[in-house]
Amino acid sequence: MSATTRRLGEAPPPGLLEPIERAPAAELRGLQRERLAWSLRHAYENVPHYRRAFDHAGVTPADFRDLPDLARFPFIAKADLRANYPFGMFAVPEEKVARIHASSGTTGKPTVVGYTKEDIDTWAALVARSIRAAGGRPGMKVHVAYGYGLFTGGLGAHYGAEAMGCTVIPVSGGMTERQVQLIEDFRPDIIMVTPSYMLALLDAFRKQGKDPRRTSLRIGIFGAEPWTEAMRAEIEQAFDLHAVDIYGLSEVMGPGVANECVETKDGLHVWEDHFYPEVVDPETGTPLPEGEKGELVFTSLTKQAMPVIRYRTRDLTRLLPGTARPGFRRMEKITGRSDDMIILRGVNVFPSQVEEQILRVRALSPHYQLVLTKDGPLDCMTVLVESDYGATGAERETAVRELEHHVKEMIGVSVTVEVRDPGAVERSLGKAQRVVDRRAPKGTPS
Repeated sequence: MSATTRRLGEAPPPGLLEPIERAPAAELRGLQRERLAWSLRHAYENVPHYRRAFDHAGVTPADFRDLPDLARFPFIAKADLRANYPFGMFAVPEEKVARIHASSGTTGKPTVVGYTKEDIDTWAALVARSIRAAGGRPGMKVHVAYGYGLFTGGLGAHYGAEAMGCTVIPVSGGMTERQVQLIEDFRPDIIMVTPSYMLALLDAFRKQGKDPRRTSLRIGIFGAEPWTEAMRAEIEQAFDLHAVDIYGLSEVMGPGVANECVETKDGLHVWEDHFYPEVVDPETGTPLPEGEKGELVFTSLTKQAMPVIRYRTRDLTRLLPGTARPGFRRMEKITGRSDDMIILRGVNVFPSQVEEQILRVRALSPHYQLVLTKDGPLDCMTVLVESDYGATGAERETAVRELEHHVKEMIGVSVTVEVRDPGAVERSLGKAQRVVDRRAPKGTPS
């Protein structure tokens, strides 16, 4: 099958969609009102943190009568979850918690999340819905290369693919050369992995002299980190597959909070029957109207073990009307976080902006890191990037000039570019570390 044919996408027959996916927006809003009222009561009555926060803000669940009333309730943030470590945010007795996940905790205590058996079933059903939206069908084989364990990616994808009726290949992360062999031998239809690790797999295919376009893979479902439209095009061209975005975060549930539909690839439809999205001004917290860019906030509607009320994700996006699933609003593709933003000599810079410029230069690979240093009082950025396989010395020198020019013209800052040999930029088995901040005395990664 050609890349052109694959990229057209194929909508699922109406019979494969759940009734709520075909429901009019008014019906969905009514369901949201009912479920939001329950979730606010559940959190207030069973989680001391929410009771204190609501009381301090002068609101109770009885003050919620319609969807705009949610803006009266206080936010929670990752700091609140860490302050209640490990189980203080749970709304059910510990014996009713069927599973516990947690973040990596690389910058402090991990954020801990719990699930009842019903929560696990809901999660699996929503990941299954996401796989179907991406073009997956029962009977397909799914190669899961997200990490398993406390990270929600691997098990979330695994249970969802099983609920979809797929055959699961639970490879997890690492053993990159072996993954290439398993993709060739087991012939999966779908791969679920971070986009940066998919690029590591691309490297491995090329090192082994194998054509990645000849694999059985038809669909890639990529998440857990921001990635750009330019990277989508790079992956689709390299592997001849559909590259579709999935969104989630452990504090809200895990993967499967929102997903792109393969027939449109125009942003991620939020599964609003289980999660209510808002976009707020990152500085003031004021809700923004549909179409304006700001910080994404989620309230869970059905979670039992650990409801989240107005959780500030720090992800930057905007909400748009639904298309392939008209009743569900779309969130624009996440390309940055408010806490990932670099202020370089007064200019706001996101790693995804630099990535887009790297992908414009033919002699460069998509692997990169941004290293921040000080030159006296001035902040400086060095872009460490790799040459593509087979690039000549002259092509590398030209690539340096091109990338420095593109970044200056398109982003408005001057940077130093260092082009290294293929494989020289540090790889990650999970989320890529794009920024290394050496401005602090000891040099700490951001």
